[in-house]
Amino acid sequence: MATATGLAPAHASVVEAPAADAPWVVSVGDSFISGEAGRWSGNSNESADGWSGTDRAYDPQTAESDPHRVYGDSYDDGCNRSDVAEVQSLTLDARRLNLACSGATSTAVKLPEHGGSPFKGEPSQAGRLQDAATGQPVRAVVVSIGGNDLGFSDIITDCTTGFLKPFGGAPCAPDAAVRAKDRLPSMRQAAVDTLADVRTALERAGHPAGSYRLVLQSYPSPLPDAARIRYPGEKYDRLTSGGCPFFDQDLTWAHDELVPEISTALAEAAHEAGAEFLDLSRAFEGREVCATGTRQADPEHPPTGENAEWVRFVTSGVGQGQLQESLHPNRFGQQALGRCLTLQLEQPAADHRCTNTPAAGPTAMTLTPRP
Repeated sequence: MATATGLAPAHASVVEAPAADAPWVVSVGDSFISGEAGRWSGNSNESADGWSGTDRAYDPQTAESDPHRVYGDSYDDGCNRSDVAEVQSLTLDARRLNLACSGATSTAVKLPEHGGSPFKGEPSQAGRLQDAATGQPVRAVVVSIGGNDLGFSDIITDCTTGFLKPFGGAPCAPDAAVRAKDRLPSMRQAAVDTLADVRTALERAGHPAGSYRLVLQSYPSPLPDAARIRYPGEKYDRLTSGGCPFFDQDLTWAHDELVPEISTALAEAAHEAGAEFLDLSRAFEGREVCATGTRQADPEHPPTGENAEWVRFVTSGVGQGQLQESLHPNRFGQQALGRCLTLQLEQPAADHRCTNTPAAGPTAMTLTPRP
């Protein structure tokens, strides 16, 4: 039951090794928990020195980058499980297993007899969970699912495409809002079914309900509303400099409506399935890509968790990493989510909301009861 993701660079987060008999905390689901974009410590448009120190895959001795340094073998199939993924960033005395995979829908998690199927060459995550948990103590399983069932990536792509049209471009929000609302019920049901299969897998592995924690989490908003963007005026500097090519209307809709609606639907799914709910919808408030109060790194300003964006900016995949890393939590964001999960598991089982502390780093997250 290996958890290694490759050799971590020297400036990766340091987490104490758990006791050999410590229980497992396992993550299943999609890219927001697999560790997608964990290669990056903030964002930079300055290519020297590994993009101003933001590229954790960069080796200064060879002046070359190897994503395997961060994603390990999971880079080969595109699952991109980083060494600072949420479960790897826990500060609990627990062994950690990351089964999540970038791009996964609920089908990639569910058991084969319930419609689950292999994804990127890997078998059902619930099936793998069953195998791994048999004969092993399990403290918690945390699930991130629903965004790909909803088609969140396609919606964001449409919004970006509209902004980049040289003529006739228009906000995507009016049409995308209708599409999202139509898909929310099926996304909600997919999350319920996924949680049921996770429970089934654990029961088959000898873990009855009540002997472990089951947590469903939502998604942090990767974008600020239009009032908090560093690049005013809907100009192309949002693309060329900021990596946030969106109209004001789309920014505000995604931040104020889409992300909260997804969170509400997932909270309902958690309650129906008897799971805890961890609300991350505002965990990155003020730390989103292009948000005022954050800055890109450059030779004079190395990236830190206090001043950097916690989300990977939109990239074409040419020169700076992969397209699929766009708008995912970067190293700082993943460390923050790891802190959120640590706080959740240190408290009695209940629904909570996790938020950050302005001008502080990823360790200064705060957990409060969710109304």
